[in-house]
Amino acid sequence: MTTTSPQGRTELLRPDGSPVRVLVVDDEQSITELLSLALRYEGWQIRSAGDGQGAVRAVREFRPDAVVLDMMLPDMDGLSVLGRLRREQQDVPVLFLTAKDAVEDRIAGLTAGGDDCVTKPFSLEEVVARLRGLIRRSGAADRWSGSLLVVGDLTLDEDSHDVTRAGVDIHLTATEFELLRYLMRNPRRVLSKAQILDRVWSYDFGGQANVVELYISYLRRKIDAGREPMIHTRRGAGYLIKPAVS
Repeated sequence: MTTTSPQGRTELLRPDGSPVRVLVVDDEQSITELLSLALRYEGWQIRSAGDGQGAVRAVREFRPDAVVLDMMLPDMDGLSVLGRLRREQQDVPVLFLTAKDAVEDRIAGLTAGGDDCVTKPFSLEEVVARLRGLIRRSGAADRWSGSLLVVGDLTLDEDSHDVTRAGVDIHLTATEFELLRYLMRNPRRVLSKAQILDRVWSYDFGGQANVVELYISYLRRKIDAGREPMIHTRRGAGYLIKPAVS
């Protein structure tokens, strides 16, 4: 699934609308911090580990959508770590980091089942671009189909204006549709009344900001009635939509 961020980047999301997860494994703290910062800017959730044992634990607990893995770690080599990662999560794509002149390491990593390789020193842009490609190809974010927005069991087709939850059709007015579309383009993100007014109504209602509350209540009656709620209020901050807790 993809959406467009306020900065104009195309964001990758998991099929349920939650952020993509990436594990960064390197024993050099400066590298893990730099990569983590760059990847968080993409809107992704990041966890890091400094050795192979920590990487295996993190895969088990974090269930990442991709792993950045240094070939040389203090407790085991990258190939051994790869084998253990794949036993925990068989299809997780792995991007190896190798030394500049270690051609044998790159060949060995790819032969052993690594998905891609970047040499040190690397550019952050290259790492991000390669990860995006791996994540797309792995299917972690492949639920985006043309104009379809998906959050949990709720779907919205931007072309046909069809909206369904758990396969049941939901009929919305034009304004309700625009409000829901804005929420679903920003899953799990708290949107203020001012942001919603600007995006959905295209101007500031001034003292009539309660129109947002009114239309949120309309949506709740249609989207959440008789079901686990997806639309939530963050008092003093705004509103968000996220998959229902089953």
